[in-house]
Amino acid sequence: MPNHSRVTRRLGLKTALAASVALPLSSTALPPEPASAQEAQEAQEGRKGQDHRGRPLEVMSLNLRFASTAEPHSWAARRPVMRRLLRREQPHVIGTQEGLHQQLRDIGTDLGPSYDWIGTGRAGGSRDEFMGILYDTRRLAPLEYDHFWLSDTPYLIASNTWGNAHIRMVTWVRFRDLRAGDREFYVLNTHLDNASQYARERAAALVAERVTELARSLPVIVTGDFNVAARGNPVYDTVLGAGLVDTWDAAAERGEAYGTFHGYGPLVPGGARIDWVLATPGVTVHRASVNTYAPEGRFPSDHLPVQASLTP
Repeated sequence: MPNHSRVTRRLGLKTALAASVALPLSSTALPPEPASAQEAQEAQEGRKGQDHRGRPLEVMSLNLRFASTAEPHSWAARRPVMRRLLRREQPHVIGTQEGLHQQLRDIGTDLGPSYDWIGTGRAGGSRDEFMGILYDTRRLAPLEYDHFWLSDTPYLIASNTWGNAHIRMVTWVRFRDLRAGDREFYVLNTHLDNASQYARERAAALVAERVTELARSLPVIVTGDFNVAARGNPVYDTVLGAGLVDTWDAAAERGEAYGTFHGYGPLVPGGARIDWVLATPGVTVHRASVNTYAPEGRFPSDHLPVQASLTP
């Protein structure tokens, strides 16, 4: 595990249990798998004209679909496509949902030594799914991070008091942008419950409260699978009520709209956008897109990645 000794954790609001269990978990130092000729070409095309010093911050929200052995969409079958997608797009920060510990280690390895990640399992330590945040160390340096759970006891690990079908949580990181005058900003990443609207509404209120607190000092970017369509739902209204804007609406340019959960079925143009990238109003949004990358019909996940090109 890399040395995170220079990265501060907020422990003041933690219980002793949380302090002892919610540790940072990062990719190992294993060498990345060599790129195929096609992958190398796609990555080179993705790099054209992309000087880190002048580039906007490239943000992705991606529900990974947990690593399963069930065919035909096992992690073993999807991993090469995921590797190609991420090497092709080269986001600076990726808010992931549903990733399991080994799955995130695999992705960290596939992205190579320039990437690292921060997260903890929603059941504590390496157990259960993560809200892992991956980042490009050439562009970003983490200064502070923490986790909280979407419950009445947010700093009690694995707490679940609102009837969630699964434990739900948030991981957040304060980053320094090394290629933008050391500008700092926050990234929050979450996954709201799939079953309970009441739990989603309570979770949205808690996320909104935390965003309001953090936004007093720095810009905030929120990534996540919210499990409800943008617009027309109290969850969406609540998080935007915290002062956030939907980067899809705020973007100077945007790609084609699709439903972001496809379940490995046909894509739905103009369908429900349940995966969002949100930001505080001072963040400039250059472009927003939904990525439909699926070589030979193989999708990297059952969700489409949502991307935004930003200047915090």
